[in-house]
Amino acid sequence: MATHLLSLGFAEAKSDTSLFVYQRGSDTAYLLLYVDDIVLTASSTDLLWRIISALQREFATKNLGELHYFLGMHVQRSGDGLLLSQRQYMLDILDRAGMAECKPCSTLVDTNPKIATADGTPVSDPSDFRSLAGALQYVTFTWPDIAYAVQQVCLHMHDPREPHLAALKRILRYVRGTLHLGLLLRLSTSADLVVYTDADWAGCPNTHKFTSGYAVFLGDNLVSWSSKSQNMVSRSSAEAEYRAVANGVAEATWLR
Repeated sequence: MATHLLSLGFAEAKSDTSLFVYQRGSDTAYLLLYVDDIVLTASSTDLLWRIISALQREFATKNLGELHYFLGMHVQRSGDGLLLSQRQYMLDILDRAGMAECKPCSTLVDTNPKIATADGTPVSDPSDFRSLAGALQYVTFTWPDIAYAVQQVCLHMHDPREPHLAALKRILRYVRGTLHLGLLLRLSTSADLVVYTDADWAGCPNTHKFTSGYAVFLGDNLVSWSSKSQNMVSRSSAEAEYRAVANGVAEATWLR
């Protein structure tokens, strides 16, 4: 497929080997290829159908119309934009965890201090904990507000304890109450990159390392975000904040 796309005039994007870009004068098309799933969009309907016809002559492809579902993500047209969500994927996770009918929670974490690594007794099934925590990492693609809480839970994958399981279940309860939410992508009059960063100095109760995070907006749209435990100990809150800013600037530089 990739070789044929190149013969049609597409070029492979340097930032993502799954993305192919076609550009001839005012004609532009983007094709995202993942195994046997394709998302295609073009600057005109005529160009779109020319590409579809060229692909159908070479491969047994089926046109499913407008984009509605891709890799576990639901795409819904909302006003002047697209709402991306993983509602069905999250319902499957809740069902797997036996929490399909759980009581929703309005906050991701409680106000108590962070849970230490050795607090509480080991969970009865560590593999189940790791499976659910890994599944939640995929959910952060459309639920950026849970990124920090999920990152904190994933710190304990090697030796999960009961308090860590309780924190994971709290995230599931929060998601249960926010299934109607998603990531909105819409037309924007601005093309500015705006970055917000934050850090918690010496936040880890075991290592005293800090967690930094950033959120990058392209115009009105959130396009990149991260919450990550750093591998060094900062000697002041100012140093932790500067390191967080450096990470945010590096991400913005890469995006540009």
